[in-house]
Amino acid sequence: MKNSVGRFAPSPSGLLHFGSFITALGSYLQAKSAQGHWLVRIEDLDPPREVSGAAADILFTLEKLGLYWDGEVVYQSTRLARYQDILHSLIQDKGAYYCDCSRQRVQNLASHVYDNHCQNRHLTASHQRAIRFKQTYVIDRFIDNIRQCQRISVPKQHEDFIIRRKDGLFAYNFAVVIDDHEQGVTEVVRGADLLSVTTKQMSLYLQLGWSLPSYYHLPLVLNQNRDKLSKQNHAPPIKLDNITQLLIKGLVFLGQPIPHDWQDGSKEQLLQWAINHWNAVRVPQKDSIIPDLTANI
Repeated sequence: MKNSVGRFAPSPSGLLHFGSFITALGSYLQAKSAQGHWLVRIEDLDPPREVSGAAADILFTLEKLGLYWDGEVVYQSTRLARYQDILHSLIQDKGAYYCDCSRQRVQNLASHVYDNHCQNRHLTASHQRAIRFKQTYVIDRFIDNIRQCQRISVPKQHEDFIIRRKDGLFAYNFAVVIDDHEQGVTEVVRGADLLSVTTKQMSLYLQLGWSLPSYYHLPLVLNQNRDKLSKQNHAPPIKLDNITQLLIKGLVFLGQPIPHDWQDGSKEQLLQWAINHWNAVRVPQKDSIIPDLTANI
């Protein structure tokens, strides 16, 4: 039986907020409850969106929380040559192609989903052309270990998606599959906002002849306006003045039991208790706001 390997892969576009904390905590507990390894990868592939010092601050925050990772931290920015090698192989094997379609053209389509227009145009390399992955393994559904069976609309099933952008940056869906595979990740635990791209990533796994991981999509944290808590919505960073209480809030949000005497324990004791009692089946399927401890305990 394969050892369980999970990961937390934040982008350094801001400090750790409660939503990203939930992803870190959920992925950590899932891996450690199976006596597996928990990896950290910094997804720094989009320099214009990066915030100076954010990567170091994220790692510092994880350590303060007691969420210690196994092995070395991987930075995607150091792996560009590997991505290029696989991209070159796909193009050579006609598993990818150049595309000069604009975003406006796609938006003008009735489905608003790319129609594989450039698949047989045989375009050559250009600075103004993206590269798309040619779908050969069409997936219409998959099983998520939290949200059960997920079905994908017909247009999206067949969409050839971008793996390198027109500006030369590698796309998230491309790099994340390569890194998860080569790091031996067996369980992908992440936010439910990434449900929609999961079948694209699965298609890429299969095209490259790689084994699929298991997927666990956690509920999203919402603000008071019921919008997803995110850096784009100016979500405040988590405060580290009461780590035990923060961990309890995370466990409550994830539907996990908490010890009745949690106020008397250390963060290390609480995390070990949470590992021993972790049950992914208890994780809610619905998104919600940050829990109010006075109303839940």
